[in-house]
Amino acid sequence: MSGNRKRVVLAGGVAVAMTLLAGCLSSEEPSGGGGAAGTGGFVDGGSADNDKKVTMLGTFGGDEEKNFLAALAPFEKSSGIDIQYTADRDFATTIKQKVNAGDAPDIGLFAQPGGLMEFATTNKVQPLDTFVDVGALESSLVPGLLDSARSNGRVYGAPMKMAGKSLVWYPKKAYTAGGYPTEPATTTELQTEIADKIKASGTAPWCMGWESAQDTGWVGTDWIEQYVLGMHGPEVYDQWTKHEIPFNDERIVQAFDEFAKIAKGDGYVLGGPKGVLSTPFGEAMLPAFANPPQCFLERQGNFVTSFLPANVQANLTEEVGVFGFPQFENGFDGQAMVGAADIAALFNGNDPDAQAVLKFLSSPDFGKEWATAGGWLSPHKTFDSSLYPDETTKQVAEIVANADVFRFDGSDLMPKAVGSGTFWSELIKWENGQSSKQTADNIEASWPK
Repeated sequence: MSGNRKRVVLAGGVAVAMTLLAGCLSSEEPSGGGGAAGTGGFVDGGSADNDKKVTMLGTFGGDEEKNFLAALAPFEKSSGIDIQYTADRDFATTIKQKVNAGDAPDIGLFAQPGGLMEFATTNKVQPLDTFVDVGALESSLVPGLLDSARSNGRVYGAPMKMAGKSLVWYPKKAYTAGGYPTEPATTTELQTEIADKIKASGTAPWCMGWESAQDTGWVGTDWIEQYVLGMHGPEVYDQWTKHEIPFNDERIVQAFDEFAKIAKGDGYVLGGPKGVLSTPFGEAMLPAFANPPQCFLERQGNFVTSFLPANVQANLTEEVGVFGFPQFENGFDGQAMVGAADIAALFNGNDPDAQAVLKFLSSPDFGKEWATAGGWLSPHKTFDSSLYPDETTKQVAEIVANADVFRFDGSDLMPKAVGSGTFWSELIKWENGQSSKQTADNIEASWPK
C-alpha cells in the first residue's frame, strides 16, 4: 500500500544523529564500487549546490505535514539547512513530470519503490553507495527493507519510516468479554474460533473500508498480498511482484478466491461489499468501539491507531488489542509479514546539503520524537523500542521485527500502471461482483510490455 494514505512525528536527538551521520553512515568511497552508470558519478538535479537550501517533495499532508516540518526544525537549526518541503497527494505523477522536465526536487520521499526504480533504470537518481555506507545502513534495518530500493546490485534510496501491515486489531474490552482467542495460530482458528462465533452472535466479524478518494482499492490489494505470501510463500510472492509468473497464475487466483470468503462472504464484513467500498479506510474500525461493537476485527497496518477515537488513542493499551495475521494451514510455515516504507531518494548528488538531509532521514536516530508521539515505526531494528509510547506499539514493533519472512507491499513493487492502477481499479470491480479469474486476467493484460 502506498504511503500517502498512512502517515502520523519526528525530531530530536540531532547531536547524536549528526555524530552517527559523520560516522557509520558517511562514506568517502562508494561501497558498491564506481559511480552511477552514465552520470559520471553524480546526478545533478534539484536546487543550487551549497546554498543551505534543500527542496523535498513527498505525500505527508495535513497534520502529518505539520508534524513532519516540526520534527525537522531541530535539524534545520543545528545544520543551518533550510528544508523546503512540498506535499503532493499525486506524488507519483508529479515527481515523474518534474524529473523528466529537469525540475526535480533535491529529495523525493517515495511511498512506492516501483516509481523510484523507474528513475534508477534511467540514471536519474543518485546511488546511495556514492555517499552512504550501505553495509552499515543495511545491518541496522529490518531485513529485506532495503531490497525494495535495489537494482542491479545498487541501492537508490533509504527507508525513513516503515509500516507493519500483517496485523489484526480488535477492541480489547469487548473482545475479551466475548472470550475470543487473542493469539490464533492459524487462519482456520481465526475463522472458526473467532469470525464464525462473532457472526453467530449477530455481529459482523470484520471491519473493512476501502474508500480513499483516487486511491480507493489499495486496502484490498494489501489483503491479496497477505494471502499470496501466506498461502504460497516468499518465492512465489517474489515471482509474482516481479512478473516472473503472470498475474493470473492459478495460485494468485486462488488467493483472490480465498479472500472472497471474507470480503464477499455473507455477513462477514460490516455493510457488505457496498459498505466496504463506501467506507473511508480511516473510519473502518470506528464501529468496533461502539456500544455494542458493530464489528470486531480489522487487518490493517500499525498506522491505523492514528485514526481511532481520541479517547481510545489516549488509552491504547487498555482499549486496543493486536496480533499478527496467522499462518495458513499448508501454507508458509511461520509469521509472514507484509510491510511498507517511505523511501528517501536523492536527485541532487552534488549537493552536500541534500546529502546531509538524506543521511539524517535514514539514520537510526531519526524519529525519536515521532515514535513518542505514536503511530510510527522505525525501519531500524536497532531503534530504541522504549521510546514507543505504549505497550501496544512496542508489541507491534516486536511482531514486525520477529516475523519469519518480511516482504514489501507487492503493489508498491509493481509498475505504477498496475500497482497503483489496475490492481486498485480491478479490485473495486471484484468487490462489486467480478470474478477472481476475470479480475486477474484484466490485471495481467494491463501489465506494461
